[in-house]
Amino acid sequence: MSAVWIDNDPIPLQRDAKIERETHKLEKRLCRHVGQAIVDFSMIEEGDKVMVCLSGGKDSYAMLDILQKMQQRAPIDFELIAVNLDQKQPGFPEHVLPEYLAKAGVPFHIENQDTYSIVKDKIAPGKTMCSLCSRLRRGILYRVADELGATKIALGHHRDDILQTFFLNMFFGGKLKGMPPKLVSDDGRHIVIRPLAYVAEKDLERWAGHRQFPIIPCTLCGSQENLQRKQVAAMLREWEKKYPGRTETMFSALQNIVPSHLADGTKYDFKGLKITGVAREDGDKAFDADEFPAAASLPGLQVIKL
Repeated sequence: MSAVWIDNDPIPLQRDAKIERETHKLEKRLCRHVGQAIVDFSMIEEGDKVMVCLSGGKDSYAMLDILQKMQQRAPIDFELIAVNLDQKQPGFPEHVLPEYLAKAGVPFHIENQDTYSIVKDKIAPGKTMCSLCSRLRRGILYRVADELGATKIALGHHRDDILQTFFLNMFFGGKLKGMPPKLVSDDGRHIVIRPLAYVAEKDLERWAGHRQFPIIPCTLCGSQENLQRKQVAAMLREWEKKYPGRTETMFSALQNIVPSHLADGTKYDFKGLKITGVAREDGDKAFDADEFPAAASLPGLQVIKL
């Protein structure tokens, strides 16, 4: 009787149904965010051949997975080809990605280049490897894009990566500069896109768990625990934990720039300002609480009325 009762227990069935509903909502949200980014920045156009850079991490797996779904639903035709750069890190399981991609039915190319030895030789122990590794990787990927006839190069950076880059540049580089959803490559010959620009990392983590991607850890930059990027990422996670919604607000700020209220004379003609005698909506208000009705409800944020 016990076994029969367990088999017909409604609680596990309800739990399974709830998980299925939540997973469906997650998939819809991922597709909506990726689709919106593609439309907002004209990332993919009719006849494009998109080279999807696949590292073996959760972000690039999810990007390829969602782009495959978008490819089936999109009102335009475009090709996908997955490319992995095997950098010859010790212990890299080189069979994992070809097996996964063959099973997924995605055309792919594995580029074998020993950049690992170059980075290890040029960078002193304890120093950050990211800069040199990134430059080597970009050069190789641009060449491969030419060889494959790719018209777009897709990278798996998400919303949190973009915010982290913004704060890294501000804290350590003295610049208000982020990571754009779309750009022209360093060599001026390729369009680079980031379809996950609107996607939160926590959603990618959940999707990777649901899809059970065969994650391959990075033994280069991914193994360096004291990177400034990791410190900034921890700061942003802590902010989001204390003040839910702050990450989304900060990302929105990257899309609502007001040059007249910053201090870059190359972006706004401060020297040429003249009296007009006409009142302006965007005058000398640096922060007006009336424009932020939800601000007073955020914990830890004090609204000061002048």
